[in-house]
Amino acid sequence: MSYDFLIFMHILSAILLLGVGAGSAFYKFMSDKLGNIEVIVHTNKMVVLADWIFITPSAILQPLTGVLLMNVLNISFWTPWLFIAIVLYIFAGLLWLMAVYLQIRMRDMALKAQKNKLFLGEAYFRLVKYWITLGIFSFISMAGVFVLMVFK
Repeated sequence: MSYDFLIFMHILSAILLLGVGAGSAFYKFMSDKLGNIEVIVHTNKMVVLADWIFITPSAILQPLTGVLLMNVLNISFWTPWLFIAIVLYIFAGLLWLMAVYLQIRMRDMALKAQKNKLFLGEAYFRLVKYWITLGIFSFISMAGVFVLMVFK
């Protein structure tokens, strides 16, 4: 594959990964803050869907195109900036997997509350706090990856 195609796919997947993640987080945060169960249910469904449609393929494409670019550019895995970027990416990915699990649980809790005409309880909002914490650290890690990739 050509360098131009690989770098385009790498940059596109990075934009989708960070952009959809940040956008989904914003809408979920705002809907939870609003407290309207109908809005919360819909937003939780869309956040989980966006993860599967946009973030998952991008998260797979990033390391795939990254390894191919390493080969094209003859860059070693042990190059310090690249090694640190990979560690940060793996860390962010692990946090994202935990966040996805929480998103699915929160979606299901919201659906149950909506169906039974109940208020979302403390357990839901505790998960929201954990989810926000995971998101902050994941975003910081991904921002670090971006900085390393751009300013290497």
